[in-house]
Amino acid sequence: MIHAKIAFTTPKLYDDAMTEQRVIDLEIKISHQELALESLQQLVYDQQKAIDKLEARMANLGKRFDGGLDIGPANEKPPHY
Repeated sequence: MIHAKIAFTTPKLYDDAMTEQRVIDLEIKISHQELALESLQQLVYDQQKAIDKLEARMANLGKRFDGGLDIGPANEKPPHY
């Protein structure tokens, strides 16, 4: 019994079209990822600005409670002194 190998080949045109479609699909995916990355970068930037503002407010409040700023009658001596 002789075993013959049958080679299944696809036409060159079909391979080129599939390769080109795969490249197009990858380019589309990369474009979507770039847009998502830009959006996330903007979000991180905005959040950092908000964090910076909150840290400044916390530092100001810390100074007020540590006696760094006069916050009113609580720091005044009673009149009988």
